[in-house]
Amino acid sequence: MSERMVALAVAAHPDDIEFLMAGTLLLLGRAGAELHVCNLANGCYGSQVTGKEETARIRSEEAREAARLAGAVWHPPYFDDTGIFYDAPSLAKVTALMREVRPDILLTLSRYDYMEDHEYAARLACAAAFNRCLPSYVTEPPLPAYGKPVAVYHALPHSLMDMQRTPVVPEFVVDIGEVMPLKREMLSRHASQKAWLDATQGMDSYLDSMADAAREVGTRYGGCAYAEGWRRHNHMGYCEPEYAPLQTLLGTAVCVAATR
Repeated sequence: MSERMVALAVAAHPDDIEFLMAGTLLLLGRAGAELHVCNLANGCYGSQVTGKEETARIRSEEAREAARLAGAVWHPPYFDDTGIFYDAPSLAKVTALMREVRPDILLTLSRYDYMEDHEYAARLACAAAFNRCLPSYVTEPPLPAYGKPVAVYHALPHSLMDMQRTPVVPEFVVDIGEVMPLKREMLSRHASQKAWLDATQGMDSYLDSMADAAREVGTRYGGCAYAEGWRRHNHMGYCEPEYAPLQTLLGTAVCVAATR
């Protein structure tokens, strides 16, 4: 592992990364990985005050500023909110992103979450990573295939449960205590979302709700103050079974999730 590793986080909306995976991403950056982030949707419906285009512009600015704090390369979105679908045109675009970035580590959302945008984003990310090495598959824009292995990791869903309220349990957790202040600062850059989520989803405190979730994962599964939980995607078509670059880079910050 002499070459610098590349980590790509793919989520649905601006602030999903900060809520669910920014701590792990920050630790990967501190371990020497090159960081990239992409929210597939532009957040255009995330306001009760500004119109669609203005909201998308504001949220892109907020996401870029959060990425800057992490030292990550920000990649622009492809779709409107509620416009993420698993179809051929969408997959061609996301596969182009994969071939452009060529990640060793792909962080994405849970395949089981509380809304379809999240689930489709995860599905597109996984399929795009699979398609990276298919020489006859044409992306939009066209980019050449490559065969470097990639390990895919799924974050826990919001509220730690799926659409049917069934708990989703992590395979392992990452202790993010040392980067929790910066994770919180990254989320604070999404200022436009506080009033929106307070009004529409009952979040009394935007920043504290993120911290509460990380605290719950840490105390329930990791025996630490704050953690992010992860589940590993099936390796077949992506890498060898023993290939685990996230665990290799983060070392003792990773622990097998406790069962309770």
